[in-house]
Amino acid sequence: MTKPMENRLALVTGASKGIGAATATALASAGAHVVLTGRDVRALEKVEDSIHEAGGASTIAPVDLAESDGIARLASAIGSRWDRLDYLVLSAAYLPTLTPVTQIDGKQLSQALTVNFLASQALLANFDPLLKRADAGRVIGLTSSVGASPRAYWSAYASTKAAFDNLLESYAQEVEKISKVRVAVLDPGATRTEMRAKAYPGEDPKTVKAPEEVAKRLVELLVNDFEGFHRERVEG
Repeated sequence: MTKPMENRLALVTGASKGIGAATATALASAGAHVVLTGRDVRALEKVEDSIHEAGGASTIAPVDLAESDGIARLASAIGSRWDRLDYLVLSAAYLPTLTPVTQIDGKQLSQALTVNFLASQALLANFDPLLKRADAGRVIGLTSSVGASPRAYWSAYASTKAAFDNLLESYAQEVEKISKVRVAVLDPGATRTEMRAKAYPGEDPKTVKAPEEVAKRLVELLVNDFEGFHRERVEG
């Protein structure tokens, strides 16, 4: 079987469940060695076991993105073992309680800003040198439609995703002419995840697509490649 990502190194945040876990599994199936990051060690080990049972390669690296120096330690550890990073997938996200602007919980907003925005900037800053050492470093960030289209009660989450989108596109413009690094933003659309269930508790999960469909499209995007900044929504 052809392995289009053989000898490639990928780092996936939020790899313990949902779209992150499905993406890590799909990347490994395509031949990449995947570094799995997240807070839940047992969940990461479960994903890793599944990858290894299928003949893939992966390494778990538990990290709390809210820790100020956790990302720097992760980058140092990866840089000491590998000489470059081919794919950086920013999948981790935190959804605060849906509430009116006037009732946003400050602690939850701070957590969302940290995980969805500040950690993303730290990941780009710390892994930029390794991405630039790759033949064609690629960054894919998973976003949400509410980042571009404000929606009542979603402001705490949507504002962080708007900042996330701006951050990635700005980085894309900054690196485009000085390196081979390219950036894409992928909106998964309605997908069967714990986050989706939290936001839509009355929804039948069978009516929305599985995380594996998003992961499949993400891998296709990387295999077929893209030039310049790329953005798309996964329908289905």
